[in-house]
Amino acid sequence: MKKIRIRLKRIFSSIQMKITLIFMLLLLATIEIIGAYFTRQMEQTSIENFQTTIQLQTIVTDQLTNQLVKNGKTADRKMNQIITDYNNDAISEIQVIDNKNVIRAVSNLNDKDRVGQLSSNSDVREVINVGQPKTMVINSKKGNYMVQIVPLTSGTNIVGAVYVQASMATVFANLRNISLMFLTATLLAVLVAAVASLFISRAITQPIAELRQQAMQVANGDYSTQVKIYSNDELGQLGSAFNTLSARIERSQEQSESERRRLDSVLSHMTDGVIATDRHGNVSIINQMAQDFLNLSADEAINKPISQVLGLGDDYTSQDLISSQSDMQVTVNKGTPDEMILHASFTLIKRVTGFVSGAVCVLHDVTEQIKNEDEQRQFVSNVSHELRTPLTSVRAYIEALSEGAWKDPEIAPKFLQVTQEETERMIRMVNDLLVLSRMDRGTTKPDLEWVNFTDFVSHLLNRFDMIVEHDKKDPKTNEKKYEIKRELGNQALWIEIDTDQMMRVIDNIMNNAIKYSPDGGTITVRLKQNQNWVLLSISDQGLGIPRKDLGKIFDRFYRADKARSRAQGGTGLGLAIAKEIVTAHGGRIWADSREGHGSTFYISLPYEPMDEEDEWDEV
Repeated sequence: MKKIRIRLKRIFSSIQMKITLIFMLLLLATIEIIGAYFTRQMEQTSIENFQTTIQLQTIVTDQLTNQLVKNGKTADRKMNQIITDYNNDAISEIQVIDNKNVIRAVSNLNDKDRVGQLSSNSDVREVINVGQPKTMVINSKKGNYMVQIVPLTSGTNIVGAVYVQASMATVFANLRNISLMFLTATLLAVLVAAVASLFISRAITQPIAELRQQAMQVANGDYSTQVKIYSNDELGQLGSAFNTLSARIERSQEQSESERRRLDSVLSHMTDGVIATDRHGNVSIINQMAQDFLNLSADEAINKPISQVLGLGDDYTSQDLISSQSDMQVTVNKGTPDEMILHASFTLIKRVTGFVSGAVCVLHDVTEQIKNEDEQRQFVSNVSHELRTPLTSVRAYIEALSEGAWKDPEIAPKFLQVTQEETERMIRMVNDLLVLSRMDRGTTKPDLEWVNFTDFVSHLLNRFDMIVEHDKKDPKTNEKKYEIKRELGNQALWIEIDTDQMMRVIDNIMNNAIKYSPDGGTITVRLKQNQNWVLLSISDQGLGIPRKDLGKIFDRFYRADKARSRAQGGTGLGLAIAKEIVTAHGGRIWADSREGHGSTFYISLPYEPMDEEDEWDEV
């Protein structure tokens, strides 16, 4: 008995038997997976074919629909005759139900007493209500059967439904027969595979023993991996031989691999771009961030001169960059919206002996930093310029007054008036700067409330109309004459806004339209609703804005016509404040203009249409 156990142990521990068992198990698993998929597809195909088989013909459903529309006992008798005469052996029961859930006809003579009663089937009610056909496979103790419920429609009206029930006993019996045949074929295939695998495994194990002797000859030089020993079979002996080879270089390999992984991890997770070169200045390593910065792939950069990779052209050579080690700025996508400015710094890679083996270039994105610095310088310059002009005027007039002009009863009041106007202008400018500063810091939040925007705009325009009427009554006034044309519509557009801030926006645009329109000109105000947005447009008949200035008119202190704007008392901040307010409301403001044909300013604000119930609640 002990000898038998030892013999069996040797047989099952041999690589030959292991290959045989693995081959058989793989084959069995493959056949089972294919069988499961095949059986599932067969089942699905059989059910779909059966479903097609039991579908009522269109002519039958049309006849039933016509009889349901006619109604009456005569129609019921005809419907009973139609479904009774319908020849389909697979169908066991047909019912006709009208749109009131009343059973009007049945094909089963034993269920004649159900005619005229309400159907208790919830699926039938669902099909009549929804108007979509429904098919179900039901497994119960009474057997397996399929139910089809099809709505009957006359025009666009649903007049009822047809309930069809058919037994699936034959379908499932065929599927069981196919599964049994597949199981039989599987057993035969496994048996044949077992015999074939014995011969194949024997052919594999014999050369493995020979490879063991050859592996010992290369134990002192060739590289190999550590092999895990599971047993004392042929593969185990071969693994021991390879372990002898790998033991001598295992430590150095682990160290170099660890350093490589650490370097790869650092490079891949850096937020800066890194490029390493050889001593000739050709790229040897480039991380993903550098590829993204320069819009290059690794294949496009490796072994290329670093000057070419950085896009420096003929201005610098790779040797110049490595030898000088000076920092520089590199511009990528220059002149495009995606322009990026990179700060490049170089460091030499030296060996212990001092030999330069290459260089490392680190790229840092400074686009936003430089942009902010430029904007800050431009802003300080603009503020200084805007404040210097009124301060110079005030100083000049005050000096004149202090030198004796205050004694002149005609000149002194004029000088004081100019001084007061320039002071008020500086106060308005400072107030506007404070408003923009609070908006930039996010300390000013819109005080939102629901407003009928149509009435709100109309109310603002009424104020300007009153100014026009007042000027007409007082002929002494020299105010500019203008006409406001309204195209607001009568629809109530309820949106959520800060009325004070939005009033400031519209007033600013209207005042600009009045300033730059000719005397007697027409200002057109339109209000439209488009999907989820309300669009307000204000058009004038002024000189218009040059095309080159359209994209800059909402910048702070920017004026298309600086001399004219300053003469009319503008601060250059009104449109910038308007843009900040509209943006805070989740909207957008822009302008369209043609020189000599006037300008149109657009304000788009988010709008959610209200249904009738919401409008009733508002009332």
